[in-house]
Amino acid sequence: TGAISSLQRQLEIQESELRRFRYENEMLQKQLREREDQLQAMSDKFCSLTEEQRKEEVMRMIEEKNQSLRQVVTAQESQLAKQNEQISDLEGTLRRLRIEAVTSRRHAQEQKQAQEEAKSQVEALQHKEVQTKVALERISSKFERLRSKIIQAAFSVEGQDLPQAELTEEQVLEAMQ
Repeated sequence: TGAISSLQRQLEIQESELRRFRYENEMLQKQLREREDQLQAMSDKFCSLTEEQRKEEVMRMIEEKNQSLRQVVTAQESQLAKQNEQISDLEGTLRRLRIEAVTSRRHAQEQKQAQEEAKSQVEALQHKEVQTKVALERISSKFERLRSKIIQAAFSVEGQDLPQAELTEEQVLEAMQ
């Protein structure tokens, strides 16, 4: 979940930068339109001058504006190219982060499933352990009863003395033989 949160934060940052670049792009286009409007206004202003003056003034102004606009357009094109490159990079990073987030979620889900399976196996083993202990105690009880009966049978024969101490299995076997 930490990796997923980190990836989501990176994703949000990248998306924020993408929005900022798009906003700047729109602002540059708006400025270009405003400059075109200014040029149109100046053109209208010069219409009132004499024809010759107007032509000369218009040509001079047009050349100045053209030069200025060329510079602005060149700068804006350069900035737009950079922004498009950054947008492309950000979109690539965004795709990569989304893939990583999906992979991280799937990995976390697989780990959770593996934990649940391990827990289930542990519970099954614990249940088998309890069953085995119960069966072992039952067998031990039967064994002790059988041993007791064998000892009684072996020492209930005439001429045999009852043992004074606890007997080993070898001693019981020897007495039976």
